[in-house]
Amino acid sequence: MSFVYRPTEAQPRLIHDDDQILVVDKPEGLLSVPGRGEDRADCLISRLRVAFPTVLLVHRLDLDTSGVMVFALTPHAQRHLSRQFETRGVRKSYVARVWGRVEGRTGTVDQPLMVDWPNRPRQMIHPEGRPAQTDWRVIRAGDDETRVRLTPLTGRSHQLRVHMAHLGHPILGDPLYATGAAAEFPRLMLHAETLRLRHPDSNVTMTFSADVPF
Repeated sequence: MSFVYRPTEAQPRLIHDDDQILVVDKPEGLLSVPGRGEDRADCLISRLRVAFPTVLLVHRLDLDTSGVMVFALTPHAQRHLSRQFETRGVRKSYVARVWGRVEGRTGTVDQPLMVDWPNRPRQMIHPEGRPAQTDWRVIRAGDDETRVRLTPLTGRSHQLRVHMAHLGHPILGDPLYATGAAAEFPRLMLHAETLRLRHPDSNVTMTFSADVPF
């Protein structure tokens, strides 16, 4: 599935920096890392490298998702943070607007995911996929849409988007998993609101947040 990449002119907002880590609020419409081809070279990490030449990738957010991202500024920090992500030591919380009224207050989606090869980059639920779990909690429910807080317990590609679509409540504005009126929004209504981790040097737990823009 191909698309024309037109990176947003909005710039990332600096949340925190020290000699080991860099935390920013990524705007939607900007790749986390370069894509294939010169037309996809403009991305978050390349913009950050102008002011922070030693910046190193730790994790990613989808092109259409906004919110908190952490980068390493040293190889030590990159190893330390990557290990936290691999061992599920990092806690991430997202806010989303989803289609329809979600019944109930809380729940968990436990459905394995794998790439839908003929329709890449789409992912799909499949029994032979990798384990994926998402906790959800209703913030505010209306007749036409519901605002939810999503906590991924695993970190699979498009996990939140596929899991909410599986429940029958796709995230509004999702170009891949929403259809009809649910897809007709100016952006994907998904934002990484908080990120909690241990600092690579002090081992102190730190929590960073970015205001939800929708």
